[in-house]
Amino acid sequence: MNAEQQKIFDSLREKIKKIISVYESEKEENNKLISEKEELVTQLIEREEEYKSLLKKYELLKLAKSFAGGDGGAHDAKIKINRMVREIDKCIALASK
Repeated sequence: MNAEQQKIFDSLREKIKKIISVYESEKEENNKLISEKEELVTQLIEREEEYKSLLKKYELLKLAKSFAGGDGGAHDAKIKINRMVREIDKCIALASK
């Protein structure tokens, strides 16, 4: 190998080392982002469950308030009770199949 070929070979070797270094750092960054994404997805699921729970509590409070009385509360309570009875009937029908 002459000097010029050696120089080209060394230059190529350095470029490959740089590419590998960049690849490794990008791979680490990718793994970090994947981990962060998984954490955010977990937090989102927890927030959605919390939202559903709070929404259910809110609906129960509205129902309790309508039972307690007030303007038009009895009518709303009857509608909600009828809706619940229909849902229970659906569940019973599905369970009996």
